Amino acid sequence: MDSPDTTSTGLKRFALTLHYDGRTLHGWQLQKRVVTVQGEIEDVLKQITGARRPVIGSGRTDAGVHALGQVASADLPERWTAVDLRSALNALLPRTIWVKEIRRVPSDFHPRFHATRRSYLYRVGTSPDRFSPFRRGFCWALPEGLALDPTLLDRCAEAIPGERSFRRFAKAGQPERGDRSRVESARWSLDPDGTASFEISADRYLHHMVRYLVGTMVEVSVGRRSLDDMIELLNEPDTSLRTSRPAPPEGLFLAHVRYPEDGWEACEERDPAPETDTRSTPGSGEPSRPSPTFIRTQFGSHS
Repeated sequence: MDSPDTTSTGLKRFALTLHYDGRTLHGWQLQKRVVTVQGEIEDVLKQITGARRPVIGSGRTDAGVHALGQVASADLPERWTAVDLRSALNALLPRTIWVKEIRRVPSDFHPRFHATRRSYLYRVGTSPDRFSPFRRGFCWALPEGLALDPTLLDRCAEAIPGERSFRRFAKAGQPERGDRSRVESARWSLDPDGTASFEISADRYLHHMVRYLVGTMVEVSVGRRSLDDMIELLNEPDTSLRTSRPAPPEGLFLAHVRYPEDGWEACEERDPAPETDTRSTPGSGEPSRPSPTFIRTQFGSHS
């Protein structure tokens, strides 16, 4: 959906930075008869303004996927301030959705088209308590008897950065946009609690791309397929090889979205107020991104 310019409409545009727990949500996009993030926010905006206010997201997340840095925009009457809007939304939205920050942005700001980079985090649980109900909803609880080889995970991740076709790592491509993505970085890290975390940053993603990458890398790591398979799938999009099954959605987090500094920083109205060190302000030129340690402490570590 396009975001029309609000210059002459008597409206002003706000950008929302969102956290959500995807376990009970049917993804981002508005759908009939199911609960979605977009639908819940639009319902609350209608309740507080008396009119339907379309909400545009930086990208779609599937059912079960979480977010710690989704960015969305909405146009509201001039009387609304960032402080009042954030207070109203957080008072009325379900507890699974939280507005971390709101700022007024230029009237032509578009959260999807103006994004220059999106980063995702995927968590694979390997510790004994990964099956705890307080943890398994926020990681892929690896089945008993499987052990990850960190060296093989690193070798797989090292092969991912660069611009290439990710056709083999997609459930469905976008023919009008092609199947190429430019991956800036991809790496694995191991947390003290036994969680293996995969972080990736790219300009765009194909459908289920991160989950197919993780599913295939884990299969290589546990010895079910070779590292050569991973390399061939990345470098030869016409290969007859198939990826492994996609990793489950509950381990995936949309971590942050990056925008050009000039447009994003142009408006000072925001809530909470900007911090002195702008590097820690979500959405700035280099927005803060939740670290694996932060996510471990927020989502169920009991070690």
